[in-house]
Amino acid sequence: MDRRRNTDVIVETLALEGKRVIDVGCGDGSLVRHMAKFGAQVLGVECSPRQLAKARAAAPAPRTEIVEGVGQALPAPSNEADVVVFFNSLHHVPPDLMGKALDEAARVLRPGGQVYVSEPLAEGLFFQTCRPVDDETQVRTLAYQALRNCPALKPVQEFRYIHTVTMKTFAAFRDRILSANSEREARFDAMTEELHALFNANGSRSEDGWSFEQPMRVNVLAKG
Repeated sequence: MDRRRNTDVIVETLALEGKRVIDVGCGDGSLVRHMAKFGAQVLGVECSPRQLAKARAAAPAPRTEIVEGVGQALPAPSNEADVVVFFNSLHHVPPDLMGKALDEAARVLRPGGQVYVSEPLAEGLFFQTCRPVDDETQVRTLAYQALRNCPALKPVQEFRYIHTVTMKTFAAFRDRILSANSEREARFDAMTEELHALFNANGSRSEDGWSFEQPMRVNVLAKG
């Protein structure tokens, strides 16, 4: 597989200039701000209080808005968005609501609008490092099944690549893991020694910190 950066892939895959984009599960808003730099009008939707606080603490960026909400009940009108993005977020939707979240994406899209789903595969050194804290193999499989079984959306393309995850320190790794799911905190802290050993064994040291390979899959779907 080719080595590519997640942020480069989304810009190269989607024509963002002038588009109305909804980023579902936008986290700290970094991707919202990145897409806006390429001319998109971006609404970020996030349900984690910790992530919302980070997103709202960042400097305001033109053509962006961050709101509280969930993928299965998007706070957006019907038939107005050009693109809906699930960036590493579809597998965080409760499994019984993944289909509903995709139906909601179809609802808010104009006819011909696209859904961009980027998901980490359950393989690679970064996945192996995170796995003891929360093994997401099953939920990632269920997310893939949901997007392949959504009658409101038709597949356009699917491809894979390797993204390099880089973090300065083990503390930054901890923050990254907990930002996605605060319920992992007690488990992480109970396994700190084991996780630190995995971090050192699986990571490659560079001047930028520690790097880990993470295979990715992108699916682009369109509203019929």
